Amino acid sequence: MSAPTAWLVTGASGQLGTDLQRLLAGADLTALDRGRLDLTDEAQVRDVVGRWRDDAVARGARPVVVNAAAYTAVDAAETDEVTARRVNGEAPGWLAEELAGAGRLVHVSTDYVFAGDARTPYGVDDEPAPRTAYGRTKLAGERAVAAVGGDAVVVRTAWVYAAHGSNFVRTMLRLEAERDTVSVVADQTGSPTWSADLASGLVELAGTSIGGVLHATGAGATTWHGFAREVFALSGADPDRVLPLTTAEFPRPAPRPAWSVLDPAAWQAAGLTSLPAWRESLRACLAELGALRP
Repeated sequence: MSAPTAWLVTGASGQLGTDLQRLLAGADLTALDRGRLDLTDEAQVRDVVGRWRDDAVARGARPVVVNAAAYTAVDAAETDEVTARRVNGEAPGWLAEELAGAGRLVHVSTDYVFAGDARTPYGVDDEPAPRTAYGRTKLAGERAVAAVGGDAVVVRTAWVYAAHGSNFVRTMLRLEAERDTVSVVADQTGSPTWSADLASGLVELAGTSIGGVLHATGAGATTWHGFAREVFALSGADPDRVLPLTTAEFPRPAPRPAWSVLDPAAWQAAGLTSLPAWRESLRACLAELGALRP
């Protein structure tokens, strides 16, 4: 009989952290937001996680940490890379070290570790070449986890949204109600990923001993413009009110990847449940929000 699992979720107040808590309701769960676990503070991270680990082991449970926390302010990271590196690059290594030989780490990473100039989906073995501070620090986190070894797995994802929090889908619903038209970038391609789907996949993965790097996103691909049009259409609004915009017309401090499509082949080969098609999940999310229209 396998040992029960003790869960620790970081980034508890974020989109993914919130959905993980919903999914793990009733489980042996410790969910920590930034106020309870400051990932810039190595001593606190090691103390909090170490004491939780020891308690779980003493109770005969298998400790599993899902690291859903990150410095995700992509533009701010360009001028605050030191803090971003602490959270994204160093803290995952501390977590891996505290769990080594005692528990499992599921660490969430990003499409931003790639250059974004491909035209076919990025595989897990493709060479990372981040072009932003955010991408560089997330890649550092992947490498920190790998350097520790132990029972750990890295999951890259992209274009995450949720039925709660601040995200693209909720912004589009708000703008649809406020404006006659909305202009959205049409030359960046990726795979919208509902955080509820990602949470389910991470929990399934946590129950295995699969290591290395995997990719998990919603199935299929679109542009931000296509994504916005689908939000409008499914919520009963005219999708032609969404106007195309080029990246050059909407410059940002951190360059956005033109191509963010990740290949799920390694995830599927591991026997894990494929995430649903992105349109299907968008429909489910809008239904949860009460925004889906026939």
